[in-house]
Amino acid sequence: MALSAARGPLDDLDQKGKIMCEYVWLGGTETTGGMDIRNKSKTLDFVPTSPDELPIWNYDGSSTGQAPGSNSEVLLKPIAIYPDPFRREPNIMVLCEAIMPKTHDPIPTNTRRAAKAQFDIKPELEPWFGIEQEYTLMKKDGAKPFGFPDGGGYPAPQGPYYCGAGYDSAIGRPVADAHYKACLYAGLEISGINAEVMPGQWEYQIGPCTGITSGDHMWMSRYLMIRVCEMLALNVSFDPKPATGEWNGAGCHTNYSTKPMREDGGYKVIIEAIEKMGKKHMEHINLYGEGNERRLTGGHETAPIDKFSYGVANRGASIRIGSDTEAAQKGYFEDRRPSSNMDPYVVTGKIYQTTVLD
Repeated sequence: MALSAARGPLDDLDQKGKIMCEYVWLGGTETTGGMDIRNKSKTLDFVPTSPDELPIWNYDGSSTGQAPGSNSEVLLKPIAIYPDPFRREPNIMVLCEAIMPKTHDPIPTNTRRAAKAQFDIKPELEPWFGIEQEYTLMKKDGAKPFGFPDGGGYPAPQGPYYCGAGYDSAIGRPVADAHYKACLYAGLEISGINAEVMPGQWEYQIGPCTGITSGDHMWMSRYLMIRVCEMLALNVSFDPKPATGEWNGAGCHTNYSTKPMREDGGYKVIIEAIEKMGKKHMEHINLYGEGNERRLTGGHETAPIDKFSYGVANRGASIRIGSDTEAAQKGYFEDRRPSSNMDPYVVTGKIYQTTVLD
């Protein structure tokens, strides 16, 4: 599991003035634990400084579950450029929207466009998001998490794994560290990592990011995680309950604030926003990820899926208000309901809509 595997035997060859540009987009089928992220490469003879300088490309949507075979072309519109941690400078990755060939409207699985339209309303509110992505490292067969015995049975109960150190506790640290470095190299707003409660389970945090940038950075960070695991010959799962029994599930806790919440007197604004969310609890749940009912049971640091609650420092509530936020009477709150496989464009857009636009 050595990080040196990231460098291939031909990586130092002269590219003769050309660069490799990796187009990255979201597919329409269930792969890699619910994350269908696709990519293909294009050779460029210049280093772009803006997505607008990059050509619109295309792909076969019938092979990604996004178009019929009789009319299969889908276009790729570049929206953000990132340094490529695998091929290194001057090569780049570009996040793309999938759009219709004639109208350039978003295809049905392109959820970014609608979210951006929401964030373009009242931009002066400066919505900040910090998303905590939990994930589970899986063995090559994809059936068992790291740390679970090959011959059957279970590892030691939960307790030593969360933020643990040591061979039997911090299971998979080389993967988490490699991903951390890849995100930093790519310029993503990753604010930290830690081992989680279940063996083989880790978390990283993306943010704070403003508006649509949160979803962009989260999707690119997931792409980098899948690529790191590919490089190290293992699997990653974003399933919200990768192991049945007395094991924590995997969430994507979403921390949120607007400018008024961060200013003096913001605590009142926070409570008003949370109560708005409570009135639309099931609307949010229905958009918060597939299989979330297996995770939101009321146990293992979750609230029941059919009951809304909030409280200060309460990790068993739907929404947690931090002790520091209560003390300062301003700050942010944490929506603990989203599952690990949620669509960050959909979730951040829905939170903003409910608390600000409705």
